[in-house]
Amino acid sequence: MRPHRDDRGAAAVEAALVICFIILPLTFGLIGYGYMLSFRQSLSQAAVEAARVAAVDIRYTTDSARIAAAEQAVSDAVGSYGLSCSGGVLQRDGAAVSGSSCSITPRVSCGVGQCATVIVSYPYRDASLLPTLPGLGIIYPETLRYETSVRAD
Repeated sequence: MRPHRDDRGAAAVEAALVICFIILPLTFGLIGYGYMLSFRQSLSQAAVEAARVAAVDIRYTTDSARIAAAEQAVSDAVGSYGLSCSGGVLQRDGAAVSGSSCSITPRVSCGVGQCATVIVSYPYRDASLLPTLPGLGIIYPETLRYETSVRAD
């Protein structure tokens, strides 16, 4: 009579392979993508708030004061992600993020009068806010960019 092979350990090995190569990357990919979507919403909100401040906030009477207030509005909106706006670029931990911008133009002609325009851009694929597993960076957009104008009249 031949001895039977014990197959009980095979299920554990198969489960370990499925968890390591399928479930964990899928889970981390979903978490990372959700975090990126949350950050994307904050960038959009930052552009809108900064344009509103630069266009209609009556406390600021000079362009430099409007720009400073709009940069602060951007910083407030993305501050929870460790970012701030200063000198026309987004900064992370005090260092400029290469390829990013927070461009604020307080008063420009926009066809119907004067408008404040804000452009916020962040190179998410190159400067992801979360660590990524190798190969999962391709699911992120290359750049997150928002542009908005608010009429000042």
